[in-house]
Amino acid sequence: MHRYLNPADIQKSANFSQGVEVTTPLRWLSIAGQVARDQNGAIPEGIEAQAEQTWSNVFAVLKEAGMDAHDLVEVNVYLINRSDNAGFDKIRSKFLGTAKPASTKIYISGLSDPRLLCEVQARAAKAL
Repeated sequence: MHRYLNPADIQKSANFSQGVEVTTPLRWLSIAGQVARDQNGAIPEGIEAQAEQTWSNVFAVLKEAGMDAHDLVEVNVYLINRSDNAGFDKIRSKFLGTAKPASTKIYISGLSDPRLLCEVQARAAKAL
């Protein structure tokens, strides 16, 4: 269904693929940007706690669609602080494991609430 593309003439990343080719008829899932709000709207402190909640929210949407990490084909990450990169990536690796969707990380000046440190938007695909 998915083929990870990592051409030899592009530096390989441990965390993502340079491209993901989708090769069969699929159903697609677009996941809106998820932030570190739990079901009651509470926002934890610190990048690792926020990344944990953010990825939990992404995976709740995946689960609702009957999908998992290996169905992710694209992930866009938004971080407020470059210094949070290592903490965020630690949690990302915990959730994604061996899944390596195409990925973009962007550093921005702010999110919808000034307490938020990260946001994740994603696309997934699964065979019909």
